Amino acid sequence: MDRKAKESDEKSLKHELLALFRHQRLGVLSTNAEDQPYASLVAFAAGPDLKCLYFATSRATRKYANLSGNPNAAMLIDNRSNEAADFRQAIAVTASGTVEELGSQNKDAFMEYYLSKHPNLLEFINAPATAAMCLWVRTYYVVSRFQNVIELRVNP
Repeated sequence: MDRKAKESDEKSLKHELLALFRHQRLGVLSTNAEDQPYASLVAFAAGPDLKCLYFATSRATRKYANLSGNPNAAMLIDNRSNEAADFRQAIAVTASGTVEELGSQNKDAFMEYYLSKHPNLLEFINAPATAAMCLWVRTYYVVSRFQNVIELRVNP
């Protein structure tokens, strides 16, 4: 595949991911502590360059404790409908990377993207016990048609 075709395919894939992320409100965040995986349902929002998936959590949660000890995480976002057609038509995306709590200097982007998608969570994200988080995505693994897997690296 020549460079132009590869760039076109990558641009098309990024457009498809942004459309999926605009439509889906929830993802499954996977963390790990003491070699035990843990999965949590989280409301998320994507930055326009796909480098960051934003979410919020209380600092009193298991996911926050897990991330404090091991910032490596993955988030699964999909468009399944729980129908047989999902085996041919569903798309599942695993975003793999490192999570960090955003400080006040980086919170503007979080507020912009997260609140535009989840305005109903304003009170939650403004609570003192809530942490604004970013999953800095290294790689997206996109699975479609049940077995077709494409890798997209966004943060080297």
